[in-house]
Amino acid sequence: MSNAVIAIAGSSGLIGTALVYALRATDHRVLRIVRRAPSNSEEIFWNPDTGDFDPGTLAGVDAVVNMCGVNVGQKRWSGAFKQSLRDSRIGPTEVLSTAVAEAGVPVLINASAVGFYGDTNGRTVDETAPPGEGFLAQLCQDWEAATAPAEQDGARVALVRSGLVLAPSGGVLGRLKPLFSFGLGARLGDGRQYMPWISLEDEVRALLFAISSDELSGPVNLTGPAPVTNAEFTTAFGRAVNRPTPLMVPGFALRAALGEFADEGLLGGQRAIPAALERAGFEFHHNTIGEALRFATAPNGT
Repeated sequence: MSNAVIAIAGSSGLIGTALVYALRATDHRVLRIVRRAPSNSEEIFWNPDTGDFDPGTLAGVDAVVNMCGVNVGQKRWSGAFKQSLRDSRIGPTEVLSTAVAEAGVPVLINASAVGFYGDTNGRTVDETAPPGEGFLAQLCQDWEAATAPAEQDGARVALVRSGLVLAPSGGVLGRLKPLFSFGLGARLGDGRQYMPWISLEDEVRALLFAISSDELSGPVNLTGPAPVTNAEFTTAFGRAVNRPTPLMVPGFALRAALGEFADEGLLGGQRAIPAALERAGFEFHHNTIGEALRFATAPNGT
């Protein structure tokens, strides 16, 4: 899909920003779907809270990428915050998916997460695995189900389930790097929970691949090919920043500080592998956690 027109909702986040840059660098036209009055011809207005979105603005668009959603680790999981996590994903996805169907856009790439699988307890899972249990797993199920209008209308819908995205700045490493740099990096609990990771470079490359690859539809894990445990990640990150990592944060301390998110977001994990991507011929630039962390912590980000 060359010189295509790609519309993106949620383009201002870490991944969205990098995706916009990569698309424009490869001569695609990018239309950013925004919640404020458009400031130029490259922006489209919508208000997903009220369902206000004119499908006509998607005329001529080759693919829509939906990356909407409040960060699940932004704050402690109160009832109100959990509702905001749902409201920022499910409703907007329904609005966007309906517009895709009405406008006849042929491709919808919809963000999701490997949290779909719940805590896999070291069991390897690919895209054929059933949903797990817990709030995040149910959130991902409902989020993905909201794409039904586009799929029923015949669009190719790829449900891209991302792991932890490792970026040179921002994201999870942006929060962890200061701690590790001061020798305060620590494994979480017993450290045996898996952390499905992917470098930002490969995340963006995989999204570009999903946009252009006609054979990719349904669930697609956006994770590196070699998931690691939290203990392995901690050791590798310490090595990348040349700092020791002898510490451990007990599970009870994490639960006291973070509540429910500690169990689902930090003390549980998914040993998810990118079977669909690899079957379709995608090749990773960063195949190991060491390669990804060296890229993410290099002075010039290379």
